[in-house]
Amino acid sequence: MTLPSKGLVHLYKNEGWTRLTAFEHTPHNHTLPPQNILLFIGGLFDGLLTIPYTIPLSRSLPANCTLAEIRLSSSYTGWGTSSLQKDAAEISDAVSYFRSIKTGKIVLMGSSTGCQDIMEYLTGAGCEARPAIEGGILQAPASDRESLVMTMEPELYRSSCHAAQKMVDEGNGEEILPTRETGNVLPAPCTAKRWLSMASPNHDGDDDYFSSDLKNEQLLKTFGRLPERTMLCVLMSEDDEYVPKGVDKEGLIERWTGIIKRGEGRLDEVHSGVVKGASHNLGHSGEEVVGEVVRRVVGFLEGLPEKGF
Repeated sequence: MTLPSKGLVHLYKNEGWTRLTAFEHTPHNHTLPPQNILLFIGGLFDGLLTIPYTIPLSRSLPANCTLAEIRLSSSYTGWGTSSLQKDAAEISDAVSYFRSIKTGKIVLMGSSTGCQDIMEYLTGAGCEARPAIEGGILQAPASDRESLVMTMEPELYRSSCHAAQKMVDEGNGEEILPTRETGNVLPAPCTAKRWLSMASPNHDGDDDYFSSDLKNEQLLKTFGRLPERTMLCVLMSEDDEYVPKGVDKEGLIERWTGIIKRGEGRLDEVHSGVVKGASHNLGHSGEEVVGEVVRRVVGFLEGLPEKGF
């Protein structure tokens, strides 16, 4: 059971039909309003307080930092009719809003698809124009494509991608892909374009940042393009139920690390790594595992340049 949490609700975007909020957890052990903020982005189907460790994390942050969970248009069941590009634009709005009311550092932390959002924010089209951030934390980066291949019957996977590609080719990519084509494997409305973004068998989907079979040439366009100002931390879950058993997680982080260095980006190698005993979003992990993730996050924040948070 998730305990109630006190905090502030910020309306960070209010334009036309778009009304987006962020929930800033009440900080603990502070005397002045904290000026540093950790902006948290959940994954598919996530919304406020749906990630089980956000409350203990918020209570363990340095005294001069708070945690705020961002609600995007793609939150809850909205992901299937959205895109990483739209997420990045809305995250930009959230960063700009908090820059206007706080004077300290801003770090993005994502869980699952929130990790794709951070990579899109930092390296995707138009990234140069987005507000700079000091750090990015990827918790449970996982490949949607590899997860779907692992979950779906092979013929259903192939036919779903074929149906989605046909709709895109006919100019109907923004239309909802019928659930009969996907077997309702992800029970939410999903456009043909978003399905291919996650599941494309051509390894070219917009969401395909973390697949273990991506070539170095592809990784150089993502992990190799990290902005010099932004420090990255990668926390993979040892027992991630959405990652195929055969994936070498340690080896994958080593590959990403090598690409980051080739691109002259920065990775916190002290706190990054595979978290022993961790499930995907820590919902099936014990307090000790949650504590280890919190310890690594706090260590990363405190180790940021210029005396950390």
